Amino acid sequence: MHPARGGRTPQTGGSGASGERVARRIILCDGVEAARLWARIGADDEETLTWVPREGEPRARPPGFHALQGGLSAESIQKLNPKVGDEFAVVSEDTSFTRTAVTVIGQSAPEAPVLVLSDKVDGEDLPDHPCLMNTGLRSLIRDDVDTEFSHLSNLRRVVDLRALMAPREKLGILLQPDPDPDGIASAYALRALLGRKSPTAPLISFVEVKRPENRAMVEALGIEVRTVAPEEIDEFDGLALVDVQPTVFGESPPARLRSVDVVIDHHPERTGYDTVIRDIRTSYGATATILTEYLRAAAVEVRPKLATALVYGIKTDTQLLGRETSRHDMSAFAYLHGLHSAALLRRIERPAMPHEALRALGRALSSTTVEDSIHLLVLGRVREDVIPQVADLGLQADGAEWAIAAGLVGSDLVFSVRNVGYVRAAGEVVRAVVEGLGVGGGHRSMAKGIIPLKAFRQVYGDAKRDTIRKALHTAFVQAIRGDT
Repeated sequence: MHPARGGRTPQTGGSGASGERVARRIILCDGVEAARLWARIGADDEETLTWVPREGEPRARPPGFHALQGGLSAESIQKLNPKVGDEFAVVSEDTSFTRTAVTVIGQSAPEAPVLVLSDKVDGEDLPDHPCLMNTGLRSLIRDDVDTEFSHLSNLRRVVDLRALMAPREKLGILLQPDPDPDGIASAYALRALLGRKSPTAPLISFVEVKRPENRAMVEALGIEVRTVAPEEIDEFDGLALVDVQPTVFGESPPARLRSVDVVIDHHPERTGYDTVIRDIRTSYGATATILTEYLRAAAVEVRPKLATALVYGIKTDTQLLGRETSRHDMSAFAYLHGLHSAALLRRIERPAMPHEALRALGRALSSTTVEDSIHLLVLGRVREDVIPQVADLGLQADGAEWAIAAGLVGSDLVFSVRNVGYVRAAGEVVRAVVEGLGVGGGHRSMAKGIIPLKAFRQVYGDAKRDTIRKALHTAFVQAIRGDT
């Protein structure tokens, strides 16, 4: 809906606790077809329905409507006895009729707001009015119909999911290693959608939740993510992957991952596996949005803990609706916002940064510079959850379009990548950097890579800080430029 030329926000009127009169909506339809369409839509109790018969059309009165006595004039509008707080709607596809209607309403009720509903009349064609808005009519109905068909499509997927999983005694909901909020929230929602509890549908991962804010999330919401060894997934007769796809687990994932039951994700689609149900929506900013649409379509009650998890999942993966965000993400976020717990969300979003992270950051900053718009911080041996925290901070450096934080974790070189969002996709760059050496991937502005130290040393000779810095800087410059 858009304000027409000269429009402003109307002041509210009508009834309140003091017992004032109820404001009316006075609907003025141009001809019997417009009136019949409005009648089919369904009139509100507060609406006064009037129509102006067109020459040559049947005079049969549309249900609930009364003809405007005297035709379209200031005098006939005055006979409707408009009061302060009443609002007018003009329903017409004819510019001349609409212009006249706005004019005579302004003469009879100068303070009354006017809403023009038309798919053909442009706001620029309307006369000046202090409180005028215009929008579509059939197009509004079409949008509502499209929305309902979208709900229906999601409901069909829910029906298929429930039918597939109903006979399974134990369903494993598998997340990426060191799961992120979007994955955790989506898996939590899937379990609620299927009406399951933790014993028959545990959330599982090959690597524990490490990052402080992610740990804060599962602790605050009471969500258990069970760490399993790859061979343990054979104990599940049902396997659903959420916010991840089987081939993310390396070139030789467990055999069980070659054929799974369900994959729900928003990352770029990968091949090399079979699944019964596949729902991959790369235009969505978060997998949590997909699960929210499932819950809405199936009319599942979304309790505060689940709503908070989903809100946080969408916020983190879209960077508060600022990155790779679709209208679906915005709609889901708006729906969830009224259901979530603000207090719980605050507990999740403000985790303490461990002293180790601060010390590692200090060491890295003492010898770092921004070169080729890349801010590269090599941390040495650290806890894995420290690395993405430092990458987040690194992007704040003056002149940095890319921030890369790298550290040694066990027998691997692990690095997190962030960028400003308008450069080459981070996930694409990381895949180019690790090609032939390790694994990696991610989103447009955040990604992660893992290179076994053995493979790194075979190529570069050693894994000293200077070696790592030079190797990664060269590799990233080439990948960003597309030279690889």
